[in-house]
Amino acid sequence: MTGKILVTGALGNVGSEVVRLLLASGADIRVADRSLEKIRACFGETVDAVVFDFQDRNTYPAAFTGVDTLFLMRPPQISDVRNIMFPALDAARGVGVRHVVFLSLIGIEQAKFVPHYKVEEYLVHSPMTWTFLRCSFFMQNLNTTHRQEIRERSEIFVPTGRARTSFIDVRDIAAVAALALQQPGHENKAYDLTGGEALDYWQAAGVLSEVLGRTITYRNPSPVQFLIRHMRQGTPFIFALVMTGLYLSTRNGMAEPVTGEVERLTGRKPRTFRQYVQDYASVWS
Repeated sequence: MTGKILVTGALGNVGSEVVRLLLASGADIRVADRSLEKIRACFGETVDAVVFDFQDRNTYPAAFTGVDTLFLMRPPQISDVRNIMFPALDAARGVGVRHVVFLSLIGIEQAKFVPHYKVEEYLVHSPMTWTFLRCSFFMQNLNTTHRQEIRERSEIFVPTGRARTSFIDVRDIAAVAALALQQPGHENKAYDLTGGEALDYWQAAGVLSEVLGRTITYRNPSPVQFLIRHMRQGTPFIFALVMTGLYLSTRNGMAEPVTGEVERLTGRKPRTFRQYVQDYASVWS
């Protein structure tokens, strides 16, 4: 791939790591998110940065003009991708964006209810080429979405039962994304990205307990209990419902498969869950 790369969601877990790798490689990139001030604070004053919001069409021209390749992630709060994200992708295509690397979900073929599936379908039928990064659950969900429950209540509260999850570190996802954004040969391919092991949440809690030096308990709530807690915490209903649906898919085995795609594509093994916990231990202190 040649030309300018636009990274959306640049302040997110994956996007920020993608930006760091691309900057380190000397790529011609534009960094986009909803706060220019935060972008500058994170990546410096000299980075090519723009304010971008899928829900504000006035931000489209400055973001997409002159861009060849797009790193696309769906903001968690956006469920109506047809009316909010598709116009942005139409605008990107209209000014010359040729290739889209989309952050998707593993097992998407069996999870057609999630917004990612609709985005994949749009891209498959568009004139642009695409690469789908179909990722298992991010390890970093535990230091973001579930940070408070682990730090303050020493528990993990997700409704997955005894199913195992092939957790993947976002730093490994970013490494694959950087390749797909810069190198040819990834067009119209979908990669199932996982870590090198599958753990149930009792095992994950065990690793957290050992590294943090205190007992972390997996509560194994029902899907209804999970939904109610997040509603009471102020999570928007649609977002809470999508989260519940994703964990139900995990409960049914969607996230159990372990693939070798990270090692095949990057030439090194993915980070282990224990390594992740050691790297982020201070977050839960």
